[in-house]
Parts: sequence; structure tokens; C-alpha cells
Amino acid sequence: MIALPIGAAMAPLLGTIAGLLTARARLAGMLAVAGGILCLILTATTAALVMAGRPIQSAGSLVYVDGLGSFFALTIAVVILLSSLGSLSYLAVEQRHGTLSPRRVRVYFAVFGVFATGMMGSVETANLGLLFILVEAATLASVVLVPIEGRTSGLEAGWRYVVVSSMGITMALAGTLFVFYAATGLPGSPQDHLTWAFLVRHADSLDAVSLRLGFLLAVVGYGTKVGLVPMHTWLPDAHSEAPSPASAMLSGALLNVGMYAIIRFIAIANGRFGPAYASHVLLVFGFLSVLVGALFMVRRRDFKRLFAYSSVEHMGIIAIGLGFGGLLGVYGALLHALNHSIGKCLLFLTGGSVVLAYGTRRSDHIGGVLTSLPLTGATFLIGSLAILGSPPFGLFISEFTIVRAGFAATYPALVGLFLLLLVVIFLGFFRTTSGMTLGPAEPRVTSPYVGRLERWTAHAPVLLGLGAILLLGLWVPGWLNDLLLRSVALVR
Repeated sequence: MIALPIGAAMAPLLGTIAGLLTARARLAGMLAVAGGILCLILTATTAALVMAGRPIQSAGSLVYVDGLGSFFALTIAVVILLSSLGSLSYLAVEQRHGTLSPRRVRVYFAVFGVFATGMMGSVETANLGLLFILVEAATLASVVLVPIEGRTSGLEAGWRYVVVSSMGITMALAGTLFVFYAATGLPGSPQDHLTWAFLVRHADSLDAVSLRLGFLLAVVGYGTKVGLVPMHTWLPDAHSEAPSPASAMLSGALLNVGMYAIIRFIAIANGRFGPAYASHVLLVFGFLSVLVGALFMVRRRDFKRLFAYSSVEHMGIIAIGLGFGGLLGVYGALLHALNHSIGKCLLFLTGGSVVLAYGTRRSDHIGGVLTSLPLTGATFLIGSLAILGSPPFGLFISEFTIVRAGFAATYPALVGLFLLLLVVIFLGFFRTTSGMTLGPAEPRVTSPYVGRLERWTAHAPVLLGLGAILLLGLWVPGWLNDLLLRSVALVR
């Protein structure tokens, strides 16, 4: 059984092999898509086995998949597949137009696979040290994707990403070392002192001072990956400058990896201090993130930066759900992580089609998308409503669950502030996206995709994602509900 999670993590490397073998975007893209499909199949099989029995683990727990790991692995695998499909069409167009040279196409697919494998591996280990290494490997791979289109602004964004992320991951390492120190004197080997299950079981015996400091450093460090304010400064630049399928991976998957790490530290802290300590920390970072995201989404002209600040906001919402705590809070936060991943992935992918057609990211230079490109315009507009938490989409259900958690935790004032910020976000975000999609058609704008394969791989992931978050707004499948409940039990 241990071969299943290992295979799931290694499957995206098919794209890396393709990048090393060919510079043709279509051929490399097809192998990347095959890797994404295989990754999702193996991840789903792993999740089914975990749900039917006990966690899957190797000796020393270097490979460890429980309910929470399975949930995040499934979320990441879905994003990898959708982004792989989008990469095929997007890079084929850019290669045909000469925007990307054959060498850059090779680099993109080679690094894309390493990036995906790093993220999958991060949520399939119970070792704190290995988690740090895999998150850093995924980060370094993703840095290469940010400036790959060769713009000066992309190079600046990539450099800022390296600097801020390096500072953040150093703090995460320091937090890991303090937690390791907190376990000094406990029975077992030093390797046991770095594993989730051991630390949670012996949480009552951990040194309180070291654990408090370790938890705070871990939240700040991995919060940099998540994009929590004030550690978010790299995120708007990197997400807006990267090719749109890479932006989908950054927003839909990498942010979740950081949140997964924070959730594991929450479980340890809760076992030692109870839920109040971690709750207060997360509520502060969560509300700061939603507030800053709301302010920076007002009159935002670069629509990809708008999407990036939306990611900051949604990570804040997840932190708020975890901060409210309880069954409803953690359940809502995890469900929101899934909904946001799918919703933001489809928005970045359909936004990529808009960029290719109009040649700009400036929202004030784009209009009439719904008329000029009916399918792209419709998915762009509907996707915008979905990511804003409008019914009947999944984000409405997860945000509503978090609101219920706030009332259950007797935080009525915070719930009121939360709802007020959501109104501001809705007005600022939808003003931009509705202005882009509505209005008269522009005669110079035509679909950038040529041939059935390009059109299919451009529109299929968007429609699949839209269908998924619509389904999650109407019905949470029984197996997903069970997986969420099992994940909640590991955190509370």
C-alpha cells in the first residue's frame, strides 16, 4: 500500500520527463496531463484505503497518509490535473506566437512536474523535517515559473518571492526546531520527536514555553507560504506575473500546502494548551488578511492581481474558520480550502484565455468578453460570482458554515465584521469582473485557440471546475463528508 502515495507523488514527474525530452508544448502537455490523471487516480485510491482502515505509513513515518493528508492530497491532485490541462493549451498558444521559446517550454514542463511532486510529498509525510524540505523544494521550483515569460516585472516578482519566502521558511525551520526541543526528554528516538502522531499523543508532556514559541514561528513561517497578512507581500506579484496555469497552481495548491502545515501545528498546540491559544493567533492573522484583501480589491486594474488579493482574503477566511474552531469551524475551513482551490484554479485558467485574446491584464482595457468570447466570458463571470461566495456554489456553503461556527463560539461582533468585509469584497471584485465581461464586443478579439485539442484542453478544466463547485454548493458527497469529519477529528 505504501507504493500508492509514493506513486501519486511521483506521477507528475511525467511532465518533467516530457520537458526533458521534447520542446513541443502539445506533446509535453499531453504527458503532463497523463501524469495529472495518474496522480489523481492513485491519490483517490489511497484516500479510499485510508477511509476503509488505518493511516498508511512507512517505517519512521517518512511516508504517512491519514484522513487530513488524504483530503489535502486530493485537493492538490485535482488542481494539478486542471492546471496540466490548462498548461497544454496556454503554452501551445504562447509557443505559436513566439512568446515562449522552445527552451522556456522545456523548462516550464520540467519544473511544473517537480513543483507538483514537492507539494504532493509535503502532505504525505508525518515528519516535520521532511515537510520543511519538501515545501522548500516546491517553493524553489515554483520560483522558476514566475518569470518564465521573460518580462522584467516577472523577474522582479520572482526575486521578491525568493527573498520573502526564504525568510518565511527560515522561521518555519526555527519553529520546527523549537517543537523538536519541546519534545526533549520524551521516550522514543529523535526521529519520533519530529513526527505528527507522536507529538500529538504526547502533547501534554511537551515543554510549554518552547512549544508556544515554536507554534508562533511555524504560523508566521508557513503563513508566508499561505499569504497571510503581513507575510503576503510576495503573493500579488508572483501570482500576477506567472503564466496563468502556474498561477492556478500557486493559488490553488501551494497555499493549501502551507495551510496544511499550520493545521498540523494547531493539532499539537491544541493538545497542550487547548483550543484558545491557537484560536486567538489565527483570528488575528485571519481578520488582518481579509481586511487587507478587501482594501486592495477596490479599483484594482490588473485583474490577475485582483485574483491574487482574493487568494489572500480566502486564506484569511480559512484561518478565521480554524480560529472559530469547533466542529463547524474546522469543517468549514477545510471545505473552504477545497472550494477555493477549485474556484481560483478555474478563474486563473479562464483569465489566461482572456489574456491571450486581449494581450493585456489591464481590466480597464478589456470589455465585452461575454460577447466576443461567449464561453470564456460566461465562465469568467460565473466563476467570479462563485469565488465571491454567491449561492448556489460551494464557497457559499463553506462561508456560511464558518459564520455558524462564529456564532457557536459566541463571537457575534467578529461575525458582523466578517460579513461586512465580505460585502466590501463582493462590490470591489465584481465591479471589475463584470465591467470586463459585459458591454459591446470588440471586433479585433478572437479566440486564441486553434484546433480541437487546444480548445478542448482550454475549456474542459474550466467547465469541470465550475461543475465541481456547483455540485459542492448543492450536495457534499457522503465519502467527502466522511473524509472531512475524519480530518476534523485529527485537529480538534
